[in-house]
Order: sequence, then C-alpha cells, then structure tokens
Amino acid sequence: MLAKPNRLTRGSDYKATVRRGTRCAGAHTVTYVGISAETDSPRFGFIVSRQVGSAVTRNTIRRRLKAVCAEALPSVRGGASIVIRALPSAATVDYSTLRAEVVRCLERKASV
Repeated sequence: MLAKPNRLTRGSDYKATVRRGTRCAGAHTVTYVGISAETDSPRFGFIVSRQVGSAVTRNTIRRRLKAVCAEALPSVRGGASIVIRALPSAATVDYSTLRAEVVRCLERKASV
C-alpha cells in the first residue's frame, strides 16, 4: 500500500501530470511522468476507467498497480508525479506481465 505522501489526491495534479509529463506507452498501460524541482517523495496516481471492466476488475487492476509502484518506490526519483492509466487489455493479463510493463516505463522515465 502506498502511504499518503506517495499518492496524488487532487484532480489538478492528475491533469498537470498527464498534460505536461512525458509519456511511456505499453500494451496494457500508459504511464505519464512529471518531474518537478522539488525533492519530495514521488507521488503516484491511477486511472482505471469503466472500459477496463466491472468494479471488481477495476479494483483488482488498481490494487495490482499500487503493489507494483510500492515495490518500485525506492528506485523512483524524488519530486516525480506519476499517473498510470490502465487500458482495457489490462483486465486479461497476469500480474507479472503488468509488473514488467510498469517497471520498464518507470526505469525509462522516472528512475534515479
């Protein structure tokens, strides 16, 4: 689970990260990374729309993404704002595939 300082909570933060951040697309997710000059802890946000599936499926995908980000937290640079958007195909893939895709994007765009 991600601690409160590691979560994006305001809609304006999501919007700024998606509009101004760099983008890394995978087959099942799209990761947006915004880097600020601050040295605060990195913050994560997740977008899982209804197109992904039922509420149970969406919450499962969100929990998987949170687990991957909590695991990758030490390798992400401070001040980064990261939004991960799940695509509909994320509902059918296993955890290891989802993890590999997110970690690849985080290493490319937000690593220390």
